[in-house]
Amino acid sequence: MKIKVIKNGPYVLIGSIPLNEELIANENGVMVYKNRKSLPVKTQTHLCRCGASKNAPYCDGTHKKLGFVGTETASRDAYVERAEYLPGNLTNLLDDYRCAIARFCHKRHGTAWELVRRADTDALKQEAIAAAVDCPAGRLTALTKLNQPYEYAYTPEVVVAQDQEKDCSAGLFVRGNIPLESADGLSYETRNRYTLCRCGKSENKPFCDGVHLSIQYNDKIK
Repeated sequence: MKIKVIKNGPYVLIGSIPLNEELIANENGVMVYKNRKSLPVKTQTHLCRCGASKNAPYCDGTHKKLGFVGTETASRDAYVERAEYLPGNLTNLLDDYRCAIARFCHKRHGTAWELVRRADTDALKQEAIAAAVDCPAGRLTALTKLNQPYEYAYTPEVVVAQDQEKDCSAGLFVRGNIPLESADGLSYETRNRYTLCRCGKSENKPFCDGVHLSIQYNDKIK
């Protein structure tokens, strides 16, 4: 399995990677996943990257008509080289600022940063860990006090995210250590979770930077 970025074109999911649609919603101040639905895949599945396909999330060739420029601008440096280290009370935190604005870092008793800094009970510690590991972009990583990462054991999949709270379509949430190959044939660091842009407007391509919120991107999946 891997995901290949095509120059000025789509993402290609290689190896029959499971594809699912999920709503992200706010329930009592906490973001949750709802209404999971499987979507059809092939051995190679082409997903829209320009944001204009009429058959979203699949590519329909519209990028060619538009002259879509999908130049990748994201850093190729390793996560630990890019991330800021933030020591906490019962846990530590890494933050590389690669944010998809999915808001899973906000929990009932505070944000990931607040919880890491002031957690003094096991319950708050677990909430701090969840605030980091729930981040679909992989921006945040919670660490033990010996600086070992906490991570979910995800099954490989790609999630087409629909942001119910903000009434727009979000990025592609990639889970389970799926390798990502750039258009030039080089590979990004393989990570357990990351979010790819599918509105075509991110300034940190191929990764999502949350701009889908400001442009109110809607893929109109039927």
